[in-house]
Amino acid sequence: MAEKSFNLRIITPDRIFYEGEAEMVEFNTTEGQVGILPGHIPLTVIIKPGILNIHEAEGNKVAALHAGFAEILPEGVTILAEIIEWPEEINEERAEAAKERAEDRLRSRTPETDIARAETALQRAIARIQVLK
Repeated sequence: MAEKSFNLRIITPDRIFYEGEAEMVEFNTTEGQVGILPGHIPLTVIIKPGILNIHEAEGNKVAALHAGFAEILPEGVTILAEIIEWPEEINEERAEAAKERAEDRLRSRTPETDIARAETALQRAIARIQVLK
């Protein structure tokens, strides 16, 4: 019989952000969005800014996941995150201001503009805002 859940650990440099049993976890990678179920084939992926969805037996949890790596094994998933935030940890005004700054940088780009950095900042701000909605 197939397993219904797996151990999910999310670790940042500052803390253990989450540790528990999940039925599924979804997040963005450099290759696209993934949804991980119990028994998934072994895989290591690079995380791209976006929303992390944790599906638990009791319900779903969401967080803004900004960067890191994930190790996916049949028995569990470990995410090493540079930055990840629960909705209650996000300041909406700061996220909106960061979004506007990133959009302005991209709109008025000069040869000195770091486009990749501005696009990443925009993705992070959008993830924060979406988690709050």
